Amino acid sequence: MGRRRWVGAGLGAVLVGAVGVGLVVAPAGASAAPVLPPVSPEDLVSSVMTADQQPFAGEVEVDNALGLPAVPGVPQLANGTSSVRVWSGGEGRGRVALPSSDGERTLVSDGTTRWSYDSRDRTATRAPAGEGRPDNAEAGPDNQDPTTAATQAIATLRQSSTVAVDGTAEVAGRAAYQLVLTPLPTERTLLREVRVAVDAETRQPLQLTVLAQGSGEPALQVGFSEIAYGPQDASLFTFTPPPGTTVRDAPAGEGRPDRPEGEEQGQRVGEGWDTVIVGRAPQGQPEGQPEGQQPEGAPDLSTLGTPVSGPWGSGRVITTAVATVIVTDDGRIAAGAVPQQVLTEALAR
Repeated sequence: MGRRRWVGAGLGAVLVGAVGVGLVVAPAGASAAPVLPPVSPEDLVSSVMTADQQPFAGEVEVDNALGLPAVPGVPQLANGTSSVRVWSGGEGRGRVALPSSDGERTLVSDGTTRWSYDSRDRTATRAPAGEGRPDNAEAGPDNQDPTTAATQAIATLRQSSTVAVDGTAEVAGRAAYQLVLTPLPTERTLLREVRVAVDAETRQPLQLTVLAQGSGEPALQVGFSEIAYGPQDASLFTFTPPPGTTVRDAPAGEGRPDRPEGEEQGQRVGEGWDTVIVGRAPQGQPEGQPEGQQPEGAPDLSTLGTPVSGPWGSGRVITTAVATVIVTDDGRIAAGAVPQQVLTEALAR
């Protein structure tokens, strides 16, 4: 049971942990490219990394073509188009609304405490802000917008990439530069390039496009369809559970893979584009979940993928256009935006 839940979340978080990509966005639309002063790739990257993160409110569109199984309460991880509403107040404060066909999940952080609320079953989970990151698929709302995610991607990939500026674009009504990061020939990755649209005025990333090897279409697209900078209502970043809500405190480190004693949790193997995350599925039954019962609508991931074995043991391999996951029979999990061979090498260490 624990393994199915971890893999379901892990598939959606592979780009977050392995390559620093949290939300991925589409290329700019067909509107005329704005005329902007020339800027070198080095100066553009530097300005993104040093820019002050401004408060904003925006709507993010998600167009997912990864072929991931549906994860209950997070339709944005499944194939298709959906939308997310995002607010950022700065200083670790954020709010994300994830609508679904039968309710909404809300993530809220006031910089000290983060909440995850599911309106379908009226449950709320609280944890200290920042706990469980960066490998936790349930990272707080201050970490779930394209601005933060694209900045993390640039920071992670810049040293192992060829960096270029490829013209300009208009994104959510904002003039932007197109920054392109291409993996160096030595990088073993399924990804062909990452494109980041950078706001020409604020230097905050607005869009990020990930392309897989051998394909001209984005594998996953997420981006601002609208954004407005400025101070946000402080009440957005506080959460009071509605009457009748079941509230629980998240166990320390919930959502992070457990490793044998003495080993780092969520161990990273490699760096840059071919980073692999190796962890261990949490053991035991989730609180409130009947023994042996699978969450409603959750896929049986034990039936996915194909059998695989090697010096590291045996298990199943699950592949998408931009990620590979191996779930071993002894409960280990390796994931990355890399070919299968890179995962098997990481597991054999």
